[in-house]
Amino acid sequence: MNPNLNLLQPYPFQRLRDLFQGLTPNPAFSHVNLSIGEPKHATPAIISEALAKNLSGLASYPTTIGVPALREAINQWLQRRYKIPALNIDKAILPVNGSREALFAFAQAVVDTSVSQQPVVISPNPFYQIYEGAAFLAGAQPYFINTTPDNDYVMDLTQVPADALKRTQLVFVCSPGNPSGKVMDIDAWKTLFELSDQYGFVIASDECYSEIYFDENNPPMGALQAAHTLGRDFSRIVMFSSLSKRSNVPGMRSGFVAGDAEIIEKFALYRTYHGCAMNPAVQAASITAWSDETHVIENRRLYAEKFNIVTPQLQQAWKNTQMPDAAFYLWINTQQDDTEIAKKLYQDLHITVLPGSFLAREAHGINPGKGFIRMALVASTHETVEAAIRISSIFK
Repeated sequence: MNPNLNLLQPYPFQRLRDLFQGLTPNPAFSHVNLSIGEPKHATPAIISEALAKNLSGLASYPTTIGVPALREAINQWLQRRYKIPALNIDKAILPVNGSREALFAFAQAVVDTSVSQQPVVISPNPFYQIYEGAAFLAGAQPYFINTTPDNDYVMDLTQVPADALKRTQLVFVCSPGNPSGKVMDIDAWKTLFELSDQYGFVIASDECYSEIYFDENNPPMGALQAAHTLGRDFSRIVMFSSLSKRSNVPGMRSGFVAGDAEIIEKFALYRTYHGCAMNPAVQAASITAWSDETHVIENRRLYAEKFNIVTPQLQQAWKNTQMPDAAFYLWINTQQDDTEIAKKLYQDLHITVLPGSFLAREAHGINPGKGFIRMALVASTHETVEAAIRISSIFK
């Protein structure tokens, strides 16, 4: 077996199950699960109908690069959303089966272990655990940058020692961030691009939460948009996007990567051997999803409604509760033991949240998730508000 498998840690939700072992939740309350970032809003009918109408496509093998119509639909969406020039749909856009598997596979394709020193992959901390696993299985050494209230949850690469940057081949960034919801501004992007130009590392920009925001006139800036705004090309930049959160179709497993055509061309070759072409019916439904914004605007309205009600309610329990820049998480500094808070919420109120320490690693002397809890406001408005009322009643 690959010895790097021994470096993988249990996934946060396995740790959560272990934490709750032996606990009996209060039977007076129905369960409200706010731990996992799985959208619960209804899948739009136009997408379900498109999927059903194209099941005949199952009779054919799909290609790795997907049908041109899908790549063009993604191209058109990128131009509308980010105000960037059209991309070459044959070289710079690649459909993938959700951003998760693509993020993991990307490290395997990018990291070069033939160099004299072990490669470094940089990641924010707390982080999406796929980044760490991808680094380990690619034979690289993860380097974590702590994002905390003290630095406004900004991933500051200028704190990374030069010897680590010289070995860095890949940097994962997530904007809007998981779990903080922090959105990178143009200055943060500029610094990142300058360091990429200096040290030659590839940027993997995870933008799966980009369409969950609260001001229709101020959507989060993405990597390609930032590069275009700064007059830079897309060299060494690849963005990852997904329909899961945007369109409430996590089970459809549909997303794309776009950016540096040379890198994506090689990544497509890798994926040809990987055997991960997108289901033809899913491709058809994805064309419909990327071509429609009405359902996405309604989706944002539902999240905004929940945040506007729940945030002040939870401030009665934890005054540090703040609205995120974007995404659908509340990242709450309880200033208490996060695992004990999670256990109490589960046992006394039948509410499941994720301890922040499960989303981070001990780095530079601290676990930056310690004392925090992550609440995913994905349940219905009624359930989410009910959970907030329960919490404020005992922690007030």
